Amino acid sequence: MEYESKTSRAGPGHSPPSPRQSVRKNLDFEPNSTTALILEARPANLPAKPAEEAQKHRQQYEEMVAQAKKRELKEAQKRRKQLELRCKVEESIGNAAQTWNQEILPNWSTMCNSRRVRDLWWQGVPPSVRGKVWSLAVGNELNITHELYNICLARARDKWKSMPTEPVTEDAGSSLADREASLELIKLDISRTFPHLCIFQQGGPYYDVLHSILGAYTCYRPDVGYVQGMSFIAAVLILNLDTADAFIAFANLLNKPCQMAFFRVDHSLMLTYFSAFEVFFDENLPKLFAHFKENNLTPDIYLIDWIFTLYSKSLPLDLACRVWDVFCRDGDEFLFRVALGILRLYEDVLTRMDFIHNAQFLTRLPDHIPPDQLFSHIHAVHMTSKNRKWAQVLQALQKEQSSPKALSTTVIQEQNNRQ
Repeated sequence: MEYESKTSRAGPGHSPPSPRQSVRKNLDFEPNSTTALILEARPANLPAKPAEEAQKHRQQYEEMVAQAKKRELKEAQKRRKQLELRCKVEESIGNAAQTWNQEILPNWSTMCNSRRVRDLWWQGVPPSVRGKVWSLAVGNELNITHELYNICLARARDKWKSMPTEPVTEDAGSSLADREASLELIKLDISRTFPHLCIFQQGGPYYDVLHSILGAYTCYRPDVGYVQGMSFIAAVLILNLDTADAFIAFANLLNKPCQMAFFRVDHSLMLTYFSAFEVFFDENLPKLFAHFKENNLTPDIYLIDWIFTLYSKSLPLDLACRVWDVFCRDGDEFLFRVALGILRLYEDVLTRMDFIHNAQFLTRLPDHIPPDQLFSHIHAVHMTSKNRKWAQVLQALQKEQSSPKALSTTVIQEQNNRQ
């Protein structure tokens, strides 16, 4: 348009508009970018375009514009479909939240184990009620009160005040005589907790809350202290619960047998869990199991991080919360079922990799994992082996591990693995 206005202002001494300009004026669209240069006439010092060539260029240009319009239409349709899908998801979440709030939560004790509620649970608990559902599902066997949390927090603050101002290395505070010294290690680990969210680091809105919960726990359980990975569990709870309730859920979660075995670094019991996992691994994915055995890829290489953080570090946060939904309902068994679901989802990829690439892949899972796809693979995992369920297999292995012969064999195996 600017081009045309300039030519219209030109005086009698200027040349008249070129035929190509007349062609552009007759188009029902304005040419965009350098694509329209194909319509331009040749410079005055060159022979003019033949009529056939000009017509061909015009046709090519119209085809390019038509393709651009098709692409734009496709993108608009895609955006509309995405918007419609988002609206449907939001409507579904809203309806589910209403069901949880009005029907399930008021009648928790009678409805929590019903088939309908279990189906809703599997689909994911709505974020607005997630904290309440987690609290009820985890329970409070330790009978921790808000007052006890405040006492533990006050004690932690006193410990912080009495600590030296010099920075402490990660090896400090590991003394068995006083695990509460691990209070200082909390500061070192918080900065590595969901760094992309920028809310738990110093100066962030949840830094003090996370610091308080972890500090209070080290005073509540000085025999356990702070162990790396705890910050991720506490952070997920903070995002869904008030501070004191998050502490109560945190302490009760860590008191579960599997979590206590890992956080107290009970090597014998950890090996039992790994052995139980391999039983179901072989049962569900024999080809991948054999491939891992052939490459000496043992479960501890990838399972430790998954179990220590309850997948909150390894999976996208939204997906990790959905895993937590069912974990709070089904307990430790579900953590290992999720692991098998992940292996099943990526079985084709993993069977083509060697030890190094498998280990790298499993310790750093893809950033984008389709939730419904993963949960369909988790659903396909069967947690029975020779008519024995997870708890029965685990119990049998614990008995075997506790026998003197098994203990000596375990020591020899550990030595061979180190070699």
